[in-house]
This record gives sequence, structure tokens and C-alpha cells, in this order.
Amino acid sequence: MTKRDYYEILGVSKSASVDEIKTAYRKLAMKYHPDRNPGDKQAEENFKEAAEAYDALSDSNKRARYDQFGHQGLRGGGNDYQGFSNVNDIFSHFSDIFGGSSIFDELFGTGGSRQHSGRHKQPGIQGSDLRVTLGLTLEEIAEGVEKTLKVKRFEKCTNCSGSGAKAGSGSTDCPTCAGSGEIRHVSRSMFGQFINVSVCTMCNGEGKVIKEKCPHCSGEGRVRSEATMKVNIPAGVSNGNYIPMRGQGNAGIRGGHAGDLIVVIDEIPHKHFVREEDDIIYDLTISIADAALGAEVEIPILGGTAKLRIEPGIQPGKVLRMRDKGIRHLNHSGRGDQLVHVNIYIPTKLSSKEKELFKELSKSENMRPKHKGKDSDTKSKSFFSKVKDSLS
Repeated sequence: MTKRDYYEILGVSKSASVDEIKTAYRKLAMKYHPDRNPGDKQAEENFKEAAEAYDALSDSNKRARYDQFGHQGLRGGGNDYQGFSNVNDIFSHFSDIFGGSSIFDELFGTGGSRQHSGRHKQPGIQGSDLRVTLGLTLEEIAEGVEKTLKVKRFEKCTNCSGSGAKAGSGSTDCPTCAGSGEIRHVSRSMFGQFINVSVCTMCNGEGKVIKEKCPHCSGEGRVRSEATMKVNIPAGVSNGNYIPMRGQGNAGIRGGHAGDLIVVIDEIPHKHFVREEDDIIYDLTISIADAALGAEVEIPILGGTAKLRIEPGIQPGKVLRMRDKGIRHLNHSGRGDQLVHVNIYIPTKLSSKEKELFKELSKSENMRPKHKGKDSDTKSKSFFSKVKDSLS
């Protein structure tokens, strides 16, 4: 059975932050929790499916492999996802989601039946992701390239080491939430007790407040700066592909995790070639004389030029293939071809001598087209149809 896309399961974009992924998972876990859906096998499967997606996307290494290779990237090398044998496995596996103070324990009274460690709360506020567009030529795409990027972003304040606190002042537990980072409101109904948990607005969920703000960063723990970094682009990428650089986005507030830098590939149109997957297509125009007599012509290829032999009597629309002159396959060995589409130039103005020569030639039976029967393939084809035929 084909697995669904993990981002689709959680309902988040591919550039979603860790906190957004966690929030999306908590919502699904609440919806499909077995205690809320007793005896519902489909709900239990949805619950496990969401847990599998979170397991892959919350881990930066697994997520990087999944982004590049899909589900195949999580197989092999001892990284196969084996699933969870039961719901208790999920609770024990994700202590950051289902900790001892988990809302599930309070809603469903599960604290006695499942033993969990205390909830681990990350300091600070997650930094946002950044997105940059990187223009690449076909030559760069064909072979792969290392590029240097300059990115304006928030970086950790060196004066306070990202804490946001003035040197010597430190921080203390938030008086509003007593250091928990959450405000809990208990309500009762005929169905039992319900607890609404919201982020503490005083400390933004951090559980700590600083005593005195760092004068350099105004208490944020980060400052605006410009960073220079290198990114390796593999051969064979396509327009719209993206490369996630984990932790290279904006620094978090007061020690929060940094966001990611998403490098989006923008393929620059080439003056000679059109790309068709990993093949490149070149339009070659030759004279009537060269078409009739044959010739050797020099044409551009990626990274230089090459000689191409034109056989005598070549017809307009013919597609010639130059093997292995195209783009390297992404994550595979080998490369595409260069396809040369032959056009024949018909002059629009002739000198008196040229007219006489053509009149003389027109008298030859060999210069007149041979009519084909009804069953022959005389229908015109598009250029790309001819290219397809040449490859089949």
C-alpha cells in the first residue's frame, strides 16, 4: 500500500517549522485519540499514521532525508520505520508531546495507566524560516555547483549569548504561569471535566521573564545581520526544486531554535537550448545546399562546442541525437542527450544568377518531391512529437 505524504497527513507546508509540525500533530492526536474514539479502528490507524509522520518530520536528519528522497530516504541503514505496536508505544516515544503534564492525561485520566516523564519545554521562541531564490544556468544544473549566498537574517546576540538578559541580571520564573508557560482553565459539563490550555501571554510560553533587557538586542536575544554561507547544488535539479538548510534561518527569540533557510531553484532560460527533463534541445538551421550535399557543422553544447555530421539528403524536421551531452541525472548515474532539430533555410531574395540556377535545377526529376500514398504518414507532427519518436 502506497504511503501518504507526511506533510499532507499533518496538513502543513514543506517549509513548516518544528513548532508548526508539533501543533498540527497535537490537533490530530486529540481528534483521533483512542479514548475519544473507543472501538474505532480507523481512528486508531489515523492516530498511528499521524505519529509516523511526526516521527519523521520532527527529527531534522530524518526530515532532510525525506525531503530529498521521500519515503525511500527513511529506509535502509537501520532507519526503517517499523511502526508502533500499540498506542502506549506512541506515548512513550513522544515524551515531548505526551509528557506527564500532557493534556491527554488530564482529559482522559490516563496518568495512572501510562507512566510519562515530565514535559520538556524548549526555551525561547522558534525563529522563522527564510526563503531565497537561487538562479542557475543550465551549465550549472548539468554538472552541479557550489554557490555562495548572502542572507540578511536575525542572528544570536553575542552580548547576552542569546538570552536577552542584561549581563548579570538573568531571568526568573514567570509570575503569571509560575514557570509552566501555560495558562489552564478548567470547565465542567455533563460530559465531565475539560481543561483548556493556552500559551501564557506574559512570557509567550517560555516560563521565564528576564529581569533587565540586554541593551544591544532590546531583550530579544538576537540582532539583524548578514550571513555568508555556501550551498552545494546537486546536478540535475529542476526549476522549483528546493534545498532546505536546517537551522540557517532566523535565530529564535531568547534562545529559541533557529528556523530553516529554504533555497528555491530558479532555472535561467538559455540562449541556445530548451530543456526537456534531462535532455537539451537545440534548433539547427542549415542551407539547402548543406541539406542536399551533407556537411560537417560546429554547434554549441553545454560547456563548449562540438562537430556534428549532416548526412546528404537530410530532411527538415529531422532530430539528431548526441548521446550523453545533456544534464546529469539527479541522484543517479548517467546523463541525458542533446537533441538537434534540423531546419532548412529557404532564402526569400535571390539574385538573377541564383534564380537561373534554381530554374535549371527545377527541371530535374530528382529535385521534385515524391508523392506518397494515402496510407503513409503524411500528417505533420509537432516538434516534441518528433523528439518523442526519436527516443522510442
